[in-house]
Amino acid sequence: MRQPVSDVEKLVAINEIREVMARYARHADHKEFEDLAGLFTPDGTFTPHKVDGSVWMHMEGRDGIATTISESVGNAQVLHQLFSYETEVLSPTSATSVVSMADMLIRPEGEAAPAHETTAFKTMHGYGHYHGDFVKVDGRWYIKTLVQTRLKMEFTR
Repeated sequence: MRQPVSDVEKLVAINEIREVMARYARHADHKEFEDLAGLFTPDGTFTPHKVDGSVWMHMEGRDGIATTISESVGNAQVLHQLFSYETEVLSPTSATSVVSMADMLIRPEGEAAPAHETTAFKTMHGYGHYHGDFVKVDGRWYIKTLVQTRLKMEFTR
């Protein structure tokens, strides 16, 4: 539901949401999955999609997000780049954002893909967007829902 928000409130909210996403990328790259999951609301969801639009996996709640990402990444090195933020502040406590992204996952030599992985690969380089719904609780912004869409994925085997 839309509520009036001053220009200053909008700018502050946009900056704070950018920082949430920057922390998301940093925590992912450093494999700090509990901290990453703490950026979500307790009932938050994360749903990455494949290039064809189908759901790759769906995660719910902080524990589910941390566990699933940790198991999926394993010992691989992860690299994220975020850019081109489009954020709409809907009220003092709600916003949406679309963030352009690129990510890379590099598995160590000899490491097998996780059992749930349908594509065996050594490296994956992906391009797409994060679509997020954000809520402000007790003065802090959290991710309520995050959907990752893909435009392209490149694999080496």
